[in-house]
Amino acid sequence: MSHPGYVHPDSPLLNSCPPTLPRAAYVDPAWYAAEVEHIWKTSWVYVGRKPELPQGTIRPIEVAGQRLILVHDETGAVRAFHNTCRHRGAELCAAETALRGRRITCPYHNWAYDTQGRLISTAFGTPTGDFRKEEHGLFPVHLRDWRGFLYVCLADTPPEFGAESLPGLSALDNWPLETLVSGHRREWDTPCNWKIFWENYNECLHCPGVHPNLSKRVPAFAKGINAPEEAVDWTPDQPSPPSLADGARSWTVNGLACGPEFPDLTEEERLAGANFLTMYPTMYITAHVDSLRVGRIEPLGPDRMRLTIDWLFAPETLAQPDFDLANAVEFTAQVIEEDVWACEVNQRGLTSDRFKAGTLMPQEFEIAHFHDWIRARVPASVTGR
Repeated sequence: MSHPGYVHPDSPLLNSCPPTLPRAAYVDPAWYAAEVEHIWKTSWVYVGRKPELPQGTIRPIEVAGQRLILVHDETGAVRAFHNTCRHRGAELCAAETALRGRRITCPYHNWAYDTQGRLISTAFGTPTGDFRKEEHGLFPVHLRDWRGFLYVCLADTPPEFGAESLPGLSALDNWPLETLVSGHRREWDTPCNWKIFWENYNECLHCPGVHPNLSKRVPAFAKGINAPEEAVDWTPDQPSPPSLADGARSWTVNGLACGPEFPDLTEEERLAGANFLTMYPTMYITAHVDSLRVGRIEPLGPDRMRLTIDWLFAPETLAQPDFDLANAVEFTAQVIEEDVWACEVNQRGLTSDRFKAGTLMPQEFEIAHFHDWIRARVPASVTGR
């Protein structure tokens, strides 16, 4: 259908075709470095789930080029610190391990810290009278635990983390996030800029050609839109068609729920087929009636990123004698494989010297919002705006 030249005032569609970010945003090391400093080091970054970090455990992680540790003490508290000893800077932890005597102990000279990061021993070192232990604790990193999902922020003053600053958090209030367990995980090291992934995530113009099976499962996708209100002839008085194809309940291979449906969902949430929570720049959650998918995005360079997907289920679902893991994950795994392919194709094409910037279509309004989000954070000296 061609654009009629106008859309309903309540339509989310753009009323113009604005330019995309410039080519440099996807290939230039200086632009990428600016994003690390002004986005990845100042935002809340998802680093894993608390239930997967046993109490009494220390785990090394990396965020925005900074080596950190997560410490889950025996009281249940989780804290984050820079992975560097205050003695001479040695790495404290190289691999996930149990705490030694409830202490964080440097493997080099045995300086020891408690789980709150306070220095408690210099081992064989004999400090002089001017040495103050309280001034040599570990460097802390801000950490938030949201319903079992852990986030860190490297900034001295982190942004707010809560329903007011992240209104989308309430979208999954009716899902039992705290009790879900991981049933499967896959990683994709992908040769594309991390923003390419988010752009692909934010539009469905590619769905009919790239996702044929998904487009059969979700009829709106077959029209290149995410929802009926994205159609150019949409009006609020039109009835909303079912989100899923006849007989389908979830995004499984056979279309049926892979286990008991979550009990507290509203009928609207059940009929939606998929409910989304998006948290730039770090992760998204796709919630179904029977399972969740958690996507974690990690930038690795101007033209590289890592995508990690966890499929989460209720314990009773995984405990079913006839539980079919392939049925539960392979439908969406195929969708992700198709998206990864599309992102790689996009990255290879925009490296052309002749490509300066692209053009957004009206249906790509979420990409326009995402680009505005980027421009508001990357310095004008880099973006050229």
